[in-house]
Amino acid sequence: MAALDINEEAILETARLAPDHREQFSTHIVDVTDRPAIENLVSEVKQIHGSVDGIINNAGVIQPFIDVNDLGYDKIEQVMNINFYGTLYIVKSFLPELLKRPEGHILNVSSMGGFLPVPGQSIYGASKAAVKLMTEGLHSELLDTNVGVTVAFPGAIKTNIMENSKVVRESKAGDSGKEYKLTSASDAATIIIDAIEANQYRVMVGSDAKMMDRLSRLMPKKAAAIIAEKLKN
Repeated sequence: MAALDINEEAILETARLAPDHREQFSTHIVDVTDRPAIENLVSEVKQIHGSVDGIINNAGVIQPFIDVNDLGYDKIEQVMNINFYGTLYIVKSFLPELLKRPEGHILNVSSMGGFLPVPGQSIYGASKAAVKLMTEGLHSELLDTNVGVTVAFPGAIKTNIMENSKVVRESKAGDSGKEYKLTSASDAATIIIDAIEANQYRVMVGSDAKMMDRLSRLMPKKAAAIIAEKLKN
C-alpha cells in the first residue's frame, strides 16, 4: 500500500497505525495539486510495489464557513485545486496502470455536500459535486474494462478536516455545546473498503448521509431547507 499526504507528521501517524503491514506500506509526501509530482509518483510507486491495483482519493479540505459573496478567490481556488483537480490528477496518472491489471478499482470520495447544499460551504460542495459527476462519468466510460469505479458520500465523519483546512467555526449564542453523533473514521474506512470489494456504484457513509440522500431525492427543496435551518441553530 502506498499512502500519500502533504503533511509528513500525518502520514507517519498513518504508518504507525498499520504496524502489521509495515513491510508492504510506503509513504510519499506529495501535494496532490502538483500535477508533475503526481505523474512522477507513478513510477516511484511501481518500483516499490510492482503494480497498482486500486486507488482511493480521499484528500480534501473545506472552506471557511462564509458565503460565496465574502469568500476570496484564493480560498476558492485552493478548495477546487485540492478537492477536484487533485482527484483528477491521481485518476489520470494511475488509470493507465489500472487498465493493465486483471482487476482494478477507483474510489473517489465526494461528500454529502456534493448532492445537498450546505450554506457557508457552497464552493466545497461544488468541488465535491464535480468529483461526483466525474466519478460517475468514469464508471460509464470504464464499463467494458477491468476497472471498477465507486463514488463515496460521507456525512459527518470524526476526522481532523477542520484543523487541516485551518477552519474555525464560531459558536453562536444558545449553542448547547453537545457533540452531534459522528461516524468514526474506522467505521467509515470499513464501509468504503466493503464498497470496493462489492464493486458498488455509490456508497453512503454514515446514517446522516443515507437519510439526507433519500430526503434530497424525494424533496430536494425541503432537504436543503432542513440543512440551512440546522446550521442556523
